[in-house]
Amino acid sequence: MEEKTEKTYKFVIVGGGIAGVTCADQLSAQFPSDDVALITAGLHIKAVTNYKQLSRTLEEFDVEERPSSVLEEKFPNLTVIHSAVKALHTQSHSVQTEDGLVYGYDKLCICSGGRPKLLTRDNPYVLGIRDTDSAQELQKRLSKAKRIVVIGNGGIALELVYEVEGCEVIWAVKDKAIGNTFFDAGAAQFLIPSLDAGKPGRALPCKRPRYTTEEPAPGASQTFTADGSRRGRGSGPTEPGSALGPDWHEGVVLRGAEQVSRNVSVEYKCEVEKIYTSEELPTSPQQTPGSEDGPWPVYVQLTNGKTFGCDFVVSATGVVPNTEPFLAGNKFALADDGGLQVDDHMMTSEPDVYASGDVCTACWKHSALWQQMRLWTQARQMGWYAGRCMAAHTLSEPIELDFCFELFSHVTKFFNYKVVLLGKFNGQGLGLDQELLIRCTKGQEYVKVVLSGGRMVGAVLIGETDLEETFENLILNQMDLTPYGEELLNPNIDIEDYFD
Repeated sequence: MEEKTEKTYKFVIVGGGIAGVTCADQLSAQFPSDDVALITAGLHIKAVTNYKQLSRTLEEFDVEERPSSVLEEKFPNLTVIHSAVKALHTQSHSVQTEDGLVYGYDKLCICSGGRPKLLTRDNPYVLGIRDTDSAQELQKRLSKAKRIVVIGNGGIALELVYEVEGCEVIWAVKDKAIGNTFFDAGAAQFLIPSLDAGKPGRALPCKRPRYTTEEPAPGASQTFTADGSRRGRGSGPTEPGSALGPDWHEGVVLRGAEQVSRNVSVEYKCEVEKIYTSEELPTSPQQTPGSEDGPWPVYVQLTNGKTFGCDFVVSATGVVPNTEPFLAGNKFALADDGGLQVDDHMMTSEPDVYASGDVCTACWKHSALWQQMRLWTQARQMGWYAGRCMAAHTLSEPIELDFCFELFSHVTKFFNYKVVLLGKFNGQGLGLDQELLIRCTKGQEYVKVVLSGGRMVGAVLIGETDLEETFENLILNQMDLTPYGEELLNPNIDIEDYFD
């Protein structure tokens, strides 16, 4: 029997994260006399604040968790519905929520984000960090912890290991260097000393010659000890809340039970083999290095043969698109990564259904200088552009792909350094057809330029380099830089004078 539709809205957006709120904001403002609904299970929404356009493609903003009433006060035509989605019926253009109500829509945008790829979902000692609730749970558990094991090498893991104090951290990464999602081995080696609490001294710039291969991998295990003293639909027990924004650790006290500042050991090129309780642990001492202070509540066996006892495990191994429960009974085309396929107007394969943010996969022909990465900057851009597309289609107006998809750009902060990523910053997809120029000043800055055919196609800027706008222009203009050679990164030359 068909449920009775509670109300039909012109636009319905599912998800109270950055993508969903940005989309709802856009549509509510553009159609003030039409009804808009935002469906989210959480009581709070993620609001973009202090937005700054730094250059043509680079943007910087804060994300604040706010009561959903803030949105309703701003837009009288917007209704926030507090419930998780139970089912989507694309044929009847309706959404059923967990509380049994059904809402109709003319156009729908799915912004349900991603959910953590947890090592295991049924172990109370394994914690995923994705939303505000899980960040607060981390703070609570950490206050009594002496040692934790962090698994993962993305943004959350990078921020977490740097911020945690008063607790030993074993950091297991599957790659040969930290931050493999964002950095090459050279940038990783530049950042590694920051894990030591001692302040790095200033050094003179050291120029590296042009080269075309990666730096040698770091050793199998390194330890840095300091003595003394950052999506989903809701926040219920099984539903992840909206994804953490930038600076998620601000205001969260990440301090353990020990009187030390920072104590991080990195285990490279390994993953989790098995997780044991103390009762299940094999008795052979050779299998339990680092567990002599036990018994510990949980033990992690890594693929490098080492086993570490700890108070709990943080699983920070990325996210998967949160497509449940939209698939049942519908015919969505899915990408290889499980995301909802969207075209260059953010439309899915189902009529009048759009998607944006972590839940979707951009399946149009990408610009040569852009790639999708599930980051909060792209969640905002996609939500904004999806709203514009829904508006244009409603008004039967043409719309072109937004310029933000022309060049990949991202500004963030790791280990207290400003980090700017531009274009094919790690030479993605270039194979051997790339040259690298690098300038490194220990403790101050790391600058890497990726060249292909004499033209700049990507850059990594760590520190206050003030080069981002100049490099963005050089990448967009595709100027032949062959005549400039290594002078491009000469610290004694003001590069902006060259290309005014």
